[in-house]
Amino acid sequence: MLRKEDDSSLDGTRYLWLYGRENLPRRWSARFDVVKAMNLKTARAWALKEMFRSFWKCEIREGAEVYFERWYSWAIRSRLEPVKKLARQCRRHLSNILTYFTHRITNGPIEGLNNKIQALVKKAYGYRNIERFKTDILFHLGGLNLYPSQ
Repeated sequence: MLRKEDDSSLDGTRYLWLYGRENLPRRWSARFDVVKAMNLKTARAWALKEMFRSFWKCEIREGAEVYFERWYSWAIRSRLEPVKKLARQCRRHLSNILTYFTHRITNGPIEGLNNKIQALVKKAYGYRNIERFKTDILFHLGGLNLYPSQ
């Protein structure tokens, strides 16, 4: 929409929106404050993203539920269809999301390990022998010290 109006005020700001509030480099903060104050959809979406990031800092499940409902209400009233779609999806899976506050674990480390295993498979152009596959996983990802101290 801004392009149609020949407005280039958002040019060069794509990566600024990806930063978390606490990680924005100081040299860009003045420019970012200006574009955030322009009351654009992008700024509303960024604010919603930042608010949702704080959701994970809740101490207990009940507090997280209250926080989510507040965020959900704001997201649904945002008039941003992609955000509303995400909010509805999160609400459908809320009981599963809230299990994080009971156990405080995620599948992130397992996803990282799986990514490393997939890289091994790609590097080897596949495996024909399951035993060789297991050995490679243990060799490369088993945390073995190849140079033991004497």
